[in-house]
Amino acid sequence: MSSTQQSSSTKKQTLFIASLIILWYSSNIGVLLLNKFLLSNYGFRFPIFLTMCHMSACAFLSYVSIVFMKLVPLQPIKSRPQFLKIATLSVVFCGSVVGGNISLRYLPVSFNQAVGATTPFFTALFAFFMTFKREAWVTYAALVPVVAGVVIASGGEPGFHWFGFIMCLSATAARAFKSVLQGILLSSEGEKLNSMNLLLYMSPIAVLVLVPAVLIMEPNVLEVILSLGKQHRYMWLLLFINSTMAYSANLSNFLVTKHTSALTLQVLGNAKGAVAVVISILLFRNPVTVVGIGGYTMTVLGVVAYGEAKRRFR
Repeated sequence: MSSTQQSSSTKKQTLFIASLIILWYSSNIGVLLLNKFLLSNYGFRFPIFLTMCHMSACAFLSYVSIVFMKLVPLQPIKSRPQFLKIATLSVVFCGSVVGGNISLRYLPVSFNQAVGATTPFFTALFAFFMTFKREAWVTYAALVPVVAGVVIASGGEPGFHWFGFIMCLSATAARAFKSVLQGILLSSEGEKLNSMNLLLYMSPIAVLVLVPAVLIMEPNVLEVILSLGKQHRYMWLLLFINSTMAYSANLSNFLVTKHTSALTLQVLGNAKGAVAVVISILLFRNPVTVVGIGGYTMTVLGVVAYGEAKRRFR
């Protein structure tokens, strides 16, 4: 291959990866902001139903992507125990998404992201107690500013709400618990699934779990949605875009990891949280304080230090 062809190929690859990262950023930040807009500013107060819409879109679009578009090979479920493990992961994942959506009703996106940044703390905690996996003391030390930053941000948050905070913290813990549990349950070579196939099997189970939850906890959802649909002509379009973005966020997450690395994804994720905070403050104009910004900055820097410590002392 000539140097010109090689240079052209490198440019195309760079452009492709850059496009994936832009898709990942826009999908993640877009679904977060739309969730906030629908749940807090639009009168659509049904976080469980919204999660069910997300999971339904993920189930349908995962099937289309894998079976028809063949983005990745289909990995079949090989045994009943494997299915039960996937079902367990699905329920935990479902709980984390519902908790996150509920928290957005009460908390600004900026503070929601600050709490969500503590995921590494909970991951390390669950990994220690569930698998007895120990990290170097420097790694654990890096988690101190992660937690301290959220404590500081909580004290400086004008829109602080205890119930919203508890739900956000629970969702963050559930997300970390799911990642550790996934490593335990699907650790054998015969049971490992890539994230796209795992989403394909988890999503329909999540929908089945959420249907009775919606009927019991949000019984008037259809009546209110039909009424909102008449008042706001774009509501159904927003709900469709929001649900599609939820799948796009999962798909782009997988593709960015596949074409870069898990470490790159972690670094980009830290930056994504900061970008989401800035955009949300500009859009929703929620008041912020110097103390709150300082606390969030401390948390992000702690997460960066934690990732670097893990890499060095692995």
